[in-house]
Amino acid sequence: MAATRYRRFLKLCEEWPVEETKRGRDLGAFLRQRVAQAFREGESTQYPRLKDTSFTGVTVEECKMVLATDSVKQMEEMKKGKWKKLREKFSAKNAEEDSK
Repeated sequence: MAATRYRRFLKLCEEWPVEETKRGRDLGAFLRQRVAQAFREGESTQYPRLKDTSFTGVTVEECKMVLATDSVKQMEEMKKGKWKKLREKFSAKNAEEDSK
């Protein structure tokens, strides 16, 4: 089972590019580092699950919270600029008035 996981993670690392411009914050480099730590002995690594987390250290509940529809909508809303929010707000009001 550990050998299969190891091969899957290696495949992921092969397919995920490393961006040199993002030193210290690149996801590809982070994945490679975590795989190397988790599978120090390659396919021979014993892999007991000591915690109820993924290789990132995030629990299932934390993943569910971050990926919940409300959280995603809230993050999208945070990305919008002030002008875009104002335009949407006023266009919605105008649409309501026009429908009356």
